[in-house]
Amino acid sequence: MKKLTALLTALCCLFTFSVAFADAAVTRIKDIAKVQGVRSNQLVGYGLVVGLNGTGDSNKTIEVLQSVTNMLREFGVTIDQSQLKTKNVAAVMVTATLPPFVREGDTIDVTTSSMGDAKSIQGGTLIQTPLRAGNGLVYAVAQGAVSTGGFTAGNGGNGRQKNFPTVGTTPNGAIVERTVEDDIGANGTLSLSLSNPDFTTAARVAQAINLRFGNVARAANPGRIDLAIPPYYRGNVVGFVAGIEDLPVMPDNIAKVVVNERTGTIVMGGDVSVDNIAITQGGLSISITTEEESDQPAPLSLGTTVTTKKTDVEATEDKASSIILPATANVSDIVGALNAVGATPRDIISILQTIKASGALHADLEII
Repeated sequence: MKKLTALLTALCCLFTFSVAFADAAVTRIKDIAKVQGVRSNQLVGYGLVVGLNGTGDSNKTIEVLQSVTNMLREFGVTIDQSQLKTKNVAAVMVTATLPPFVREGDTIDVTTSSMGDAKSIQGGTLIQTPLRAGNGLVYAVAQGAVSTGGFTAGNGGNGRQKNFPTVGTTPNGAIVERTVEDDIGANGTLSLSLSNPDFTTAARVAQAINLRFGNVARAANPGRIDLAIPPYYRGNVVGFVAGIEDLPVMPDNIAKVVVNERTGTIVMGGDVSVDNIAITQGGLSISITTEEESDQPAPLSLGTTVTTKKTDVEATEDKASSIILPATANVSDIVGALNAVGATPRDIISILQTIKASGALHADLEII
């Protein structure tokens, strides 16, 4: 319990700093958005892994028997399927991700997964396997030694297994045979997609781009910003995108409090606020009051009147322990006050849920 209380107290300090230094939460457009059309493609294929040391599929795996028979037939070898012994062969599914802008002849990594009852595909070799995309076309061909990073040892009732020897990888094991054309900006326009759609963030991104390149950006919706490529960048779209990606912007997010009931962890943002409210639970009592204060600029100065809120948070219990925190009314004040009087994490979570139910907590409360 002491460890949990100490952890929550440390988190409160962290959140107080995050509020105080909110202006430092500036990131690059590159880290919150991507160019539409620049995407990867998933590939999949069915193949055989051969050369196993008796750890392959049994004769009960029909697909292996059929696959081996068909493969040998292509090489001019005819054999009775019932005579096959496939303990050195395993049927596998081969998967890969085709990155954007790869060309014919480039290589990509593949993952090989057993789909039968093979005990291990360690040390096996993947036979040439076409990899298809969702449209049914072959975009790469995989072949090579399979590395599992695991093993199975022992016999009888004694044995040991490390990791998963029925799944392996082949670095650079597939050769790209077809290019996915990504002609970005061919019509003089392109669009950015935000990782977390938000009206405010979209407007800020468009504003940052327009300040740098002129009136070329428009926030079409919370998740997309449409761009008109300036004439002097028509022949250098890569340079235009690189210039946009490096622009600083301050993203905005909705206020949210995330609570993990299993571990007693509470994570919150700096924009979470709470109305004036008094809370009592068992022997704990909390009171939050807020007063508005006006700060007038000096005479003949260019400053403006600034209105601020001064908040006092007081928490007490039967033993007369109390704490007063002069700060804005937010959840970190409540958690800090509860920690000071010895509240358990479950007490804090219960109080947060009650505050949300009363409508005084201005944030999304997510329980995981």
